[in-house]
Amino acid sequence: MNTSKPLYRYADGKLPNSLAMTYVLLGYLTGLTLLFPANGWLNALGTLLLGHAMIIAAYLIHEFAHGTIFSVPKHNQWAGSFCSWLTGSCYAEFQDLRKKHMRHHVDRADVITFDSKAFLKARPVWFQKLVLALEWAYVPAVELIMHVYVILLPFVTQHEKHRARRGKVAQVMLIRTVLFAILGWFSLKALVLYAVAWLLMITVLRFADAYQHTYDAFALLEEEGKVPADKPRDRAYEQLNTFSNVVSARWPSLNLLLLNFSYHNAHHDKPVAPWYRLPKLHAELYGSAYNQVIPMRDLLGSFHRYRLRRVLDDDYGAVGEGPKKAEGFYGAVGVSFLTAV
Repeated sequence: MNTSKPLYRYADGKLPNSLAMTYVLLGYLTGLTLLFPANGWLNALGTLLLGHAMIIAAYLIHEFAHGTIFSVPKHNQWAGSFCSWLTGSCYAEFQDLRKKHMRHHVDRADVITFDSKAFLKARPVWFQKLVLALEWAYVPAVELIMHVYVILLPFVTQHEKHRARRGKVAQVMLIRTVLFAILGWFSLKALVLYAVAWLLMITVLRFADAYQHTYDAFALLEEEGKVPADKPRDRAYEQLNTFSNVVSARWPSLNLLLLNFSYHNAHHDKPVAPWYRLPKLHAELYGSAYNQVIPMRDLLGSFHRYRLRRVLDDDYGAVGEGPKKAEGFYGAVGVSFLTAV
């Protein structure tokens, strides 16, 4: 009797998941190749393609964390770890990323690893001004600090779990340094454009992350840390503080650019629903007039206007009703699932 499980968790996932993973691999390799020619148009195309391949890889990490792609958990872990190398989040263990993200769903809060706001407020004024200047220029300084924190954590903490990863993190750092050195040796231009593509990924992810919740944020490094029971964080609270910042309400297929991650209310209602089912699930649950839906075009102004405020302000703002409901939505910063350990 054959008791082996099918490769994919859901029978209807074979084609869409295969296409998504193929796109990531081919897009990454093709985009990287296009960084080298002495042709500005090809270089620009390669940078955009490489950056978008990283974006889809990042959202696939999210899918692997929820176990929506492969039927065997170990396969999701392996694939998630591979995509972590593509996105630069490989300094943290995939299982740590997964567990911290699951707390986001269970506790209905932004359970973060590192409180960037408290960190910045404790730094000298010149450092704060430097970070704010970079953020003013749309350089994702807060996310860069958080990625550096993930790398340094095993070397600065007294917690044995993280200290035990010193050798692994040093090994990953050495491998990536050698790979980037080789890339720079062949073409300094390609190395710079690779960095631009990675920053593009970070910027797109942070824009999407900024407007999906008005949850309370709690910096809890370890699993045993508890979210305060200061309010009823039930399903009603979850939906009222979750928003579907769709790429486009008029052309739903454009949401594939972010692997349908923008259908965030539907995702939180049914976290085990795979990415390719979310548009239909959203339509069934909420229809077309749901107040929690905010097209991204309505958030661009807030993203620009409050880009300095949200760096230090704990208040995410509020969402009203009507055409200008997002004007007071400041957004979150530093809540990426790529830097959760």
